[in-house]
Amino acid sequence: MLQKLAAGVSAVVLGACSVVGVRSGTEEPAFESLARFGDIEIRRYAPRLAAETMVEADETASRNEGFNRLARYIFGGNSGEQRIAMTAPVAQEPTRIAMTAPVAQLPQAGGGFRIRFFLPAALRTPPVPLDDRVRIVTVPAETVAVLRYAGSTGPEAVAAARRRLFAELPATRWRVAGEPFSWFYDPPWTLPPLRRNEIAVAVQAAD
Repeated sequence: MLQKLAAGVSAVVLGACSVVGVRSGTEEPAFESLARFGDIEIRRYAPRLAAETMVEADETASRNEGFNRLARYIFGGNSGEQRIAMTAPVAQEPTRIAMTAPVAQLPQAGGGFRIRFFLPAALRTPPVPLDDRVRIVTVPAETVAVLRYAGSTGPEAVAAARRRLFAELPATRWRVAGEPFSWFYDPPWTLPPLRRNEIAVAVQAAD
C-alpha cells in the first residue's frame, strides 16, 4: 500500500515538473569546468555523438523544424525502430556557405541553421536515420566559453546574450576561436524564469 502511494506521489510530482519544464534525470554531455569569470564558464567537452539536421529557415522556424525531424529519429524513425532517450541540450548554430570564387575560404552569411541532439553516452552504435536529412556525426572535442541565461529563447534574447558574452570575454585570458552557437535545455512550455539557455563559442587560451 505504501509503495503504491509513494509511486502515485512520485508520478504527480514528475507530472507537475514536466508542466513547468523542470528537467528530471535528463542526460547532458559531460564536461570539465576549467575556469569561471563572473557569469562566463570555460568548459572542455570530449568528443560526443550527435544526430543533426540542416534547416533553411529563420532562427525560430529552423529550431522547430529541426527539433521535429530529430525527435522523429529518436522516437523510432530509424533502421532499428529504436527509441533513444532524450538528452539536453538541443544545439542550434548558423551555417555558412563558402564562396566558390575567387577565394573559397571567405564565408558569407546564409544557409540556415544546424540543429543537433546529443546522443546518450552509452549509445556506441546509433541506428541509421530513416530521414536522409538527419545524419549521425561525431562532434570533436572542444573548449567553449558559455554564458547561461533564463527567459525567452527568441532571436532578440539570443542576440542579447551573444553580445554580452562577446563583451565580457575580452577581460579573460580566453579568445574567440569560432562562431557562437546556442544550447536550449528545456521544452517550449517551460516557464521563462525557469528556462536554462546558454550561448557558447569555441575559445583558446591567449599566449
